[in-house]
Amino acid sequence: MKRALAGILLGLALPAVAGAEGKTIGQPPDHPYGALADGAGAQLARNQCGICHSTDYVVMQPRGDAKQWEAVVTKMIKVYGAPISEADAKAISEYLTAAYGPAR
Repeated sequence: MKRALAGILLGLALPAVAGAEGKTIGQPPDHPYGALADGAGAQLARNQCGICHSTDYVVMQPRGDAKQWEAVVTKMIKVYGAPISEADAKAISEYLTAAYGPAR
C-alpha cells in the first residue's frame, strides 16, 4: 500500500518538476535611486551586496564613518551569512566610507 502510494505521488510529481525546467522569474529593474555612487569598489559592492538585496538598502543607510560601515559589512557576514572574503569586506567598507561617509 505504501509503495503504491509512493509510486502515485512520484508519478504526479515528476511531470511538475519536468515542467519547471527553463522557467525564469523576471524582476523589475532597479530604480535609479538605488544606483551606487561611482568609485573604487563600487562594482565589487554591487556584485557582493546585490547577491542578497538591492542596492536601495545601501543608499538608504544613514551616512557614517568607517567604523559604522565596517560594522554593517561585518553584520552582513556574521549575522546574515554573506559569502564575502575578508579582503572584499575591507574593500567594500572602504568604498562605502568614501561614497557614503559623513556629509562634508
